[in-house]
Amino acid sequence: MENEYPIQLVQHTDQALLDAYSSTITGVVHTVAEAVVHIEVMKRMVNPKTKQVEQAPGSGSGFLISSDGFVVTNHHVIEDASDIKVSLADGRKVAAELKGSDPSTDIAVLKIYENNLKALSFADSGTLQAGQIAIAIGNPLGLQHTVTAGVVSALGRTLRATNGRLIDDVIQTDAALNPGNSGGPLVNSFGQVIGVNTAMIPTAHGICFAVSSNVAAYVAGKLILKGKVTRAYLGIAGQLVSLTERMIAANKLQKRTGVYIFEIVADGPAHNNELRTGDIIVAFNDQPVGSVDDLHRMLTDQFIGQPVALDVLRNGRRVKVKVVPGEMR
Repeated sequence: MENEYPIQLVQHTDQALLDAYSSTITGVVHTVAEAVVHIEVMKRMVNPKTKQVEQAPGSGSGFLISSDGFVVTNHHVIEDASDIKVSLADGRKVAAELKGSDPSTDIAVLKIYENNLKALSFADSGTLQAGQIAIAIGNPLGLQHTVTAGVVSALGRTLRATNGRLIDDVIQTDAALNPGNSGGPLVNSFGQVIGVNTAMIPTAHGICFAVSSNVAAYVAGKLILKGKVTRAYLGIAGQLVSLTERMIAANKLQKRTGVYIFEIVADGPAHNNELRTGDIIVAFNDQPVGSVDDLHRMLTDQFIGQPVALDVLRNGRRVKVKVVPGEMR
């Protein structure tokens, strides 16, 4: 009986699909690679044996976002660096100046004093969909233009930064991140940056993370203009505490946890004299608060110097207090 589905036809179809996919990846790499840089640093580190401060080399990736030399990378790539050099795609190695760094989002901006450079643009990460193509490009260990490709695996993840804060709006991808790829761009099929590669889980296969382009673009803009990202500060030390069923029912609470205040910083930048040690914060301007991370997300720079209403449990009863957050230093 004659085969109704010749193998030759299937091979041609698969080959055509492969060519289309390959053409997309190679086209993007050709467009983007010139803007991806290798970053070398010398970091100040304490030798655990001698207790002496020594210089240790480190490296990572980054990418240009302007033709006059602004470079985005990860905070952890340049943290504690005493010397930073950037290698361009054409082989030039130039000194870089740190314009600003934000450990809370693991984003940093460098400046190199060169002109007419190839730069990448940020896409709107709010329009991303799980399953779309994601291409990671970096310069691990100085090996130029190492490329991995995959898809956006999930959106809206969170990742713990080195300073303990949560990085919101993190993209999960299966585009493998090699050591040294940190700070490189994660791009879409148009060659636009959808994220900044930041972390991988060594014990997991195919789980890598990137700070979304919307977060990275916002932070980079603040770092270029001000050298830092300003955030509001309540002047307290707090910790997660579970609430009893009676407390939840009596006070009509939406969350089963709150933030227990165990220390109040006196004479700080925040006006917090209505708070008491032992208070449990359960709402911020009528928005439920269930953790310190909730507070961190809500304490944006728009609240610096502005009155804010906190709902706290005091002796088991819900009361409203007014605070004026200061600027976190």
